[in-house]
Amino acid sequence: MERAAKGRGYGLEKGRTTNCDQGLSMMLLSEWSLDSTLPIPQLPSPWAKAVVAALALLCFGTSYDGDFVFDDSEAIINNKDLRPETSLGHLWEHDFWGTNLISNTSHKSYRPLTVLTFRLLGLLAEQTCSVLCSSYCPSSAIVKPSESGVNIVFDALVVCKMDILQLGEILFGKDKSERNLTWRRGFFTRILLVLSGGTALLYCRWRIMGTGPPVFTEVDNPASFADSALVRTINYNYYYSLNAWLLVCPWWLCFDWSMGCLPLIKSFDDFRIFALFALWFFLIGISWQGLFSKNPEERRILGSGITLMIIPFLPASNIFFRVGFVIAERVMYLSSTGYCILLSYAMCVLSKKGRRIKNLLSAALVGLVILNIMQCIRRSDHWRSEEALFTSALSVCPYNAKVHYNVGKNLADRGKVESAIQYYRQAVRLHPKYVHAMNNLGNILKERKELQEAEKLLSRAVAIQPDFAAAWMNLGIVQNSLKKFEEAEKSYWTAIKYRKRYPDCYYNLGRLYADLHRNVDALNAWQNATHLKPNHGLAWNNLIILLDNTGNLAKAEVVGKEALKLLPNDHTIMFSFANVLGKLKKYKEFFQELNKQVRKFLWKGKAASLSMEKLTQKFEQSGLQLPNLKNYKESESLFLKALQINPNIASYHGNLAVLYHRWGRLDLAKERYEIAMKLDSTSPGIAENYSLLKKKLEQLKKSQP
Repeated sequence: MERAAKGRGYGLEKGRTTNCDQGLSMMLLSEWSLDSTLPIPQLPSPWAKAVVAALALLCFGTSYDGDFVFDDSEAIINNKDLRPETSLGHLWEHDFWGTNLISNTSHKSYRPLTVLTFRLLGLLAEQTCSVLCSSYCPSSAIVKPSESGVNIVFDALVVCKMDILQLGEILFGKDKSERNLTWRRGFFTRILLVLSGGTALLYCRWRIMGTGPPVFTEVDNPASFADSALVRTINYNYYYSLNAWLLVCPWWLCFDWSMGCLPLIKSFDDFRIFALFALWFFLIGISWQGLFSKNPEERRILGSGITLMIIPFLPASNIFFRVGFVIAERVMYLSSTGYCILLSYAMCVLSKKGRRIKNLLSAALVGLVILNIMQCIRRSDHWRSEEALFTSALSVCPYNAKVHYNVGKNLADRGKVESAIQYYRQAVRLHPKYVHAMNNLGNILKERKELQEAEKLLSRAVAIQPDFAAAWMNLGIVQNSLKKFEEAEKSYWTAIKYRKRYPDCYYNLGRLYADLHRNVDALNAWQNATHLKPNHGLAWNNLIILLDNTGNLAKAEVVGKEALKLLPNDHTIMFSFANVLGKLKKYKEFFQELNKQVRKFLWKGKAASLSMEKLTQKFEQSGLQLPNLKNYKESESLFLKALQINPNIASYHGNLAVLYHRWGRLDLAKERYEIAMKLDSTSPGIAENYSLLKKKLEQLKKSQP
């Protein structure tokens, strides 16, 4: 009996210990329940999602009708993969910008699903979709479309809590009875699955991009080009600390952090080196707490936060390969999730210090949310236009040459040339090898007829970067203006050497040959331009004019019709083609009618042989009429259509007046001459033709009884 009693006693004692342990475990779990500890109101899931969606709309809704700015122009407007004529198969072979992935010029940004979304749905659908998706996967509401491919995976695995093991069981059709939960849901199994999947994805990615990394320059990532390994390491860690600071205080934001925005730390005397110690002090401290905490729930929270903060950032860390940026705010999107977990942990710890502190934290949290909403609205407003975006960066990175270059480019596009020149000069001063700034500044100086300085800048640009095709072409234009024809021709052909398909360069080469009266070479150059770029209106127009001037009216008519099929609303082509039709002789009809008139004239016995001019005079004297040698109707139609598009060009009215003058419709000719004179009273051609018309009208008036 005693043994039984003891046995029961021991059994009761053991049971009590188990219940006690379970109670302690439950107490610890409830102690670290973030939902119950954090100083925020607890909302039902639908309400919580609605609040997040409303905040996302408030933060980013102001930019819904913004312009395409900065990289958007290359990714959307100029991206050939978004055009209907491009095969969908190219989307899987090209990067985000439409460049072939195996090309040396590709940045290897592979986001085919995002490009496909742009192409199929359009920008409006993309905006609508992002707002709707924010109700279910809130993180997508704060992500630019260019990063949505990565965040879809994140939303599925983290926000929507997709279970990879469960997904595998469904895909492979395993029955529940076959599951070995110990093996399948073990820690090492999950790690193995993640590593295997990650390795497979990395291998596929490596093969897709041509088994080679992208090529970057020193201005893209100065630290990675430093000779000293110590300097590289120190500056990499400095970049990490700045990224961490942007997580804590995202107030200093810039569209580009390259080109001198962050000077390198080259000595220990630089006070910025303390940022490295602050970063690692925090990381080591929080990692120590996460590894050695006695509370398993605390270890889980800290482990999740640290992992989500660091692992997504590793591809941008320069550890595995060189990246093409100093700081890119987009790479912090996923890391911000880990930061939010750690911030929640810190607030949870502080909330346990007392009711008063919890109330203070609640007020601080409200203030933090309001501040971040204000910053989101402010930053969204910056992204509405390039002017606002580029100007906002001047205060953040005043030593960034690219910022000054983009501000100058935007000013030049808006016609503020004087201000643009100042910013271009500042960009060149900050970065003396900035060939793109030299090229644009040279173009402006060329338009201002400051040709000597423009030639020096462009010559310097091609000396720094010999394969800069655009600078070679612009140098050729300047040299042509300076009458340095041989040098100009050499510059044009050098540009074409480095860029085989360069229609603009062929166009300018044709202009050079036309100035030198090398008409055949000019025609060939402009034909190459229209072949490479069928909608090159200037090349088509010059082809028509040259054929007209050389008397090849039949060929000019053919070219004009072909050009108008491709560019039906180009008023310059209409104008030139109308001039051709106004002078074009219908040879077949002319000679057929001429034969009849000659026979009739000779039958009257007036003459047996006359020159063409005398023959025509005799026809007019005898009251006979030659056929209409000008295609007046079609020419008039083109002139009028051109004037509908651009009614304020004096030469259009003047040439239409000449057409009416030849046609004999003198009242209409007078009306058009008067309009042309009002638009340009200094034009000698219009004034001379108008005076001839006045004389003819006076003669007609005198001849009338």
